[in-house]
Amino acid sequence: MDDLETRELRYFLAVADELHFGRAAARLGIAQPPLSRAIGLLERRLGVRLFDRDRRGVALTDAGRVLVREAGTALDAVAAAARRTRRAGDPHRPLVLVTKAGASHELLRRLLDAVESQPEVVLCEVGEQAHFLRDGRADVAIMHRPVDDLAGFDTEDLHTEGQVAIVPAAHPLATRDSLTLAEAGAVPGLPMARWPRLDGTYPDGPGPEVRTQSQLAQLVALGRTLLVIPASSRAWQWPEHVAVPVVDAPDITTVLAWPAGSRSPEIAALVRTATTAMERVERT
Repeated sequence: MDDLETRELRYFLAVADELHFGRAAARLGIAQPPLSRAIGLLERRLGVRLFDRDRRGVALTDAGRVLVREAGTALDAVAAAARRTRRAGDPHRPLVLVTKAGASHELLRRLLDAVESQPEVVLCEVGEQAHFLRDGRADVAIMHRPVDDLAGFDTEDLHTEGQVAIVPAAHPLATRDSLTLAEAGAVPGLPMARWPRLDGTYPDGPGPEVRTQSQLAQLVALGRTLLVIPASSRAWQWPEHVAVPVVDAPDITTVLAWPAGSRSPEIAALVRTATTAMERVERT
């Protein structure tokens, strides 16, 4: 089978998204007949039907649904390769380091104080660092094991710590010296917040659905939710919040992560600097 072309995959995804050849053609800025011919040629080359077409309209086949997933991944990889190549060709561009807003604040400060060539720092929401690395928008990320998706990345451990529950300052829990996970997850009227999974869906539960830390901070201050996070992430907490240690929560390890197999000397230098800086902190 011949190699698939990115143009074919873009055409296919447009039809798969619209489930209408006319609308897909208009979206792509081409006439409908060439689009129909391109999809027909793609089906013949693959030896499968990608769409069922009848008077009722257009529908994806089982094979088409597989290609939707694979084509999206392939196009993302091509776009990421282009971004990395352009960035590698610019000797003056800084490294881009991505981290969750509010996470590992002290570690990030120490890292920036230690490095000579300052990276560009991008702040993202929970769980987005992997996307930044995979699509080529960032070179290295501060991430956390076991909560972040580290598949496909090389990593260097920097710091391991416990977790705390962030609770409303006016709540009785705020006077506790410590909590267990079971206690934190079973507080009447104060359900734990729910973050989206990697596929964008939310786990079941009574807690509010949250996507940003600012949204979460407001809900905690209003007495609507609590959360359990690494102790160092409490740097963003408000005066209306109190952090209570959670004694049986799994430890969280902060890591530097970068695309597996990278040979970038700039990334290697940043990793060495970060490791050395944290070793000095641990000794003091």
